[in-house]
Amino acid sequence: MNPIRKKRLTIVLFLLVGIGVAVGLTTYALRQNINLFYDPSQIAAGEAPVDVRIRAGGMVEEGSVVRDPESLKVVFRVTDFNASVPVEYVGILPDLFAEGQGVVAMGKINGRGRFVADQVLAKHDENYMPPEVADALEKASKGQNKAGETAQPESY
Repeated sequence: MNPIRKKRLTIVLFLLVGIGVAVGLTTYALRQNINLFYDPSQIAAGEAPVDVRIRAGGMVEEGSVVRDPESLKVVFRVTDFNASVPVEYVGILPDLFAEGQGVVAMGKINGRGRFVADQVLAKHDENYMPPEVADALEKASKGQNKAGETAQPESY
């Protein structure tokens, strides 16, 4: 093989290996930062992974907020009106957090099936609801008809 071609081939191979390593490291870094959204029905059905950071959202169930008087710990339930999930949070809740309001919590599901949040986000005005929460509530409401029976799946 000609020395010039051999040198070019070596350079091209090093570039390909370098690009492959860079893409692999980038993919690995991004994979750890993905927060998938799960609604309460999916979490209650066991579809959400345990000990993996996820987002959960829905409406704060009426009468479910319990505050610890000696700390900042708050326990409440998030529902999509089909299922509800208990959420633990230690910290200061947003000013707009209230029962019956939309909320998105970020955290992990522990071994007891309770969602332990490290961040809670509440809607910012009367007309806004996070898209994931709106979709989850819409799916939940389509799953039941007026008689309380499950609706037949739509055909496409």
